[in-house]
Amino acid sequence: MSYFEPQRFNILPPVVKNILIINGLMFLATISLYSSGISLTKYLGMYYWSSKNFETWQIITHMFMHGGLSHIFFNMFAVWMFGSQLENLWGSRRFLNYYLLTGLGAAFLHFLTIHFQINNLESNMSYKQIEDVMNQGHLLINENKNYINESMRKLNLLYNTPVVGASGALFGLLMAFGLIFPNALLMFMFVPFPIKAKYFVLIYGLVELYLGFQNNSNVAHFAHLGGMLFGFMIIKYWQTRR
Repeated sequence: MSYFEPQRFNILPPVVKNILIINGLMFLATISLYSSGISLTKYLGMYYWSSKNFETWQIITHMFMHGGLSHIFFNMFAVWMFGSQLENLWGSRRFLNYYLLTGLGAAFLHFLTIHFQINNLESNMSYKQIEDVMNQGHLLINENKNYINESMRKLNLLYNTPVVGASGALFGLLMAFGLIFPNALLMFMFVPFPIKAKYFVLIYGLVELYLGFQNNSNVAHFAHLGGMLFGFMIIKYWQTRR
């Protein structure tokens, strides 16, 4: 079995191109419908599996939703930058499988992290408080409100805050690029010198791990790490079958 699928280099290969188009269209639809009072994020963003707002399709659709212009711009730029190299190397089918699998892996680790956080909170709460959050919390969030009680407020946010973005799959692409092109030199804004891809991936992964344990932002850092972890496992599995 060949690990690579030799083909002509394409600056915008088909799967990457379609990923950019779909994400762009979903972003425009989100903005357009929001002005009409319809929240596309509520239906297509990914909620925790016990949330009243959770739907099975969100596990896939959240990868094509974004929360703002800068969010989608930097994600899609990175998908093009790293994804084009990988799709040209692997071919479209293998690249698409990898992209979706790392996105699903990111969702899995995010769910697992939220599960432990929820268990920790609920262990110090009464049954009535938990039941109230489960049954009424999503209604408060829909009205941009929340509980005054700190534990109930945090629990409600964990249950009823949607996750959106291609970042999980993007970090999977970053991991693949670092493994396959470890000595490629990368230049980034605000960094005055080039960095080898393997070191950049390592540094970025450690930063995400640190920020994930800090737990003081609305960024799903463990979803990023999930994309990297599953990307690493997939690449190593493919290499054993090369």
